[in-house]
Amino acid sequence: MRRHSRFVFLFCGIFLPGILGFPQTNTSIDCDSLLPNYEVEPQASAPPYIIAVSFDNFEPGNEVQVTLEALGEVGFKGFNLQAREVDGDIPVGTFKITDPNTKGLECHNMTNSAVSHANSDVKQKITTTWIAPPDVKELQFIATVVQNLENFWVGIQSKTLTPMHSESVNGTGKSKRKVCFEYIC
Repeated sequence: MRRHSRFVFLFCGIFLPGILGFPQTNTSIDCDSLLPNYEVEPQASAPPYIIAVSFDNFEPGNEVQVTLEALGEVGFKGFNLQAREVDGDIPVGTFKITDPNTKGLECHNMTNSAVSHANSDVKQKITTTWIAPPDVKELQFIATVVQNLENFWVGIQSKTLTPMHSESVNGTGKSKRKVCFEYIC
């Protein structure tokens, strides 16, 4: 009997945390509301995560490196990251998946319009590449980050990125702006 109880204890210690921990296949984050599919309210405190971007401005076709990073040691298990026009609610642009801990999602029938976790491993940082589409206004990257089943933050935002005006660039990609010396043009 003692041998049986050791086996049960060992089994529960090894396998139960994985089964009862962060769900690996059933957890998804809604593309529109950015809410996970379980019944817990999001945290109201300041998120311990930031979204950093490689550029402040973009043109259609530009690639912007986007990093989601934990500010402390806790890390995160899940996330959904999108680019949205300021005050918009639909993802814009597409992501090039470059990090093995990430996978592309299809939102609003657009392949890779969002990026999410590929596994439930604890992550300190993920990096991905966003490709700017044409005809987009000012935008921000917005994310939901899941630390664990009880703690997640919705609506984490990057700084605002501004499109460069396409009328200042000709077909070769070179600027048409005049160069002025001593304020004389």
